[in-house]
Amino acid sequence: MSKKDNKNQRTDSPEYLHRKSFFDQLITVYGRKPVIEILQDHSLKVFRVHLADSNRSGGIIDEIKELARRRDIEICLHSRAELSRISRNSKQDQGAACDIHCPGYRPYQQVLAEPTDIPQNKRSIIALDGVTNPQNLGMIIRSVTASPCYGLLLPSKGTADISPLVIKASAGTLFKGNILRCDSLFAALKDFKQQGYEICTLSSHEATPIAEFNPKGPVIFVLGNETEGVSNEIAALSDHRVGIPMANGVESLNVAVTAALIAFRV
Repeated sequence: MSKKDNKNQRTDSPEYLHRKSFFDQLITVYGRKPVIEILQDHSLKVFRVHLADSNRSGGIIDEIKELARRRDIEICLHSRAELSRISRNSKQDQGAACDIHCPGYRPYQQVLAEPTDIPQNKRSIIALDGVTNPQNLGMIIRSVTASPCYGLLLPSKGTADISPLVIKASAGTLFKGNILRCDSLFAALKDFKQQGYEICTLSSHEATPIAEFNPKGPVIFVLGNETEGVSNEIAALSDHRVGIPMANGVESLNVAVTAALIAFRV
């Protein structure tokens, strides 16, 4: 056996895959106050606390350390440069971050690999294409988590980052629902189509009224950017176009409101 084959064998071992799956399910939150609030919530499983070694002792930093010690959570000290790579927001992390283990937060490929993870009565997903407002994203997460939908398909690029603003707007539901991550929404939707999912975009023009829409199989509803809507690339991939009828000359609804109506309609 070559060294390359031996390395691949180790990489594909059950232990490695289990560890990779665990780290795929971590959400990193930054900022001193958000970290304090998370440590105070014992329903959340905190994996690690990250602190800048340049933080001055006392005050809220000591409170973070004490809360972590009480819960037997590992505290890792980093240089400012190292912490900024962890938080991905050096201007707002305030020298503090923490990792939360969220089983529902994972790459979409894991769900496609185990389709039985999605109950037959919850085979509807909402996807976001360019939703950049943090408050909208947080409210969408809250609605989808509370609804009959299975979860949210969320691209890593072109969408608002998961930040304290998103967490606040989601009222903490970010850590409880199913959020399926993807690098490319277009590629992810193509993969779901191969598994029998129908792709449906929301539109105000030449669209089937949502009350009359009856998909034959599992469906993904794609909601677009707050001002530009769904991208042309995604629109060309869709199988259906549905809309919510408007009255009194109103052209459209806020994307978070639309998401709530769609999520509970299904």
